[in-house]
Amino acid sequence: MMKPDSCATKAPLTALTPLYGTPITLDEATRVADAARAEAERHGWPMVIAITDSGGHLVLLYRLDQAQHGSVLVAQQKAKTAVDFRRPTGAFESALAEGGLHWRLLGMTNLTPLEGGVPILRDGGVIGAIGVSGMQSTQDVQVAASGLAAFRA
Repeated sequence: MMKPDSCATKAPLTALTPLYGTPITLDEATRVADAARAEAERHGWPMVIAITDSGGHLVLLYRLDQAQHGSVLVAQQKAKTAVDFRRPTGAFESALAEGGLHWRLLGMTNLTPLEGGVPILRDGGVIGAIGVSGMQSTQDVQVAASGLAAFRA
């Protein structure tokens, strides 16, 4: 009989989450941010768009005209959460909506459980993230998705 904590019962890390890759370049970050900015401006949404590298460090930040001041930090936190946990921040928002044990997430000081933060992948590795804030979470993630689409193109 195998012990519950033996290696045979654990999935390899790569099966659970993507690994970290070489950090996003400034040119790549600009391409992502410019596409996200175009989507926000197309709708007239005053937003903040933050791009971080694979270490969670800020590479680029756009604060569109009339974006609320509080969104500057929130956008950065969303991007950092997406990089640190290698998953979209919407996963944490959904978990909280389920309640129960998921409420423990609120005790984590390094987590922003609001939709709008998405990892940026190259060759299957997390190279950075985009975080968007300023409107409703669904609109924030729509703008983030537009930035990602430009990166993949």
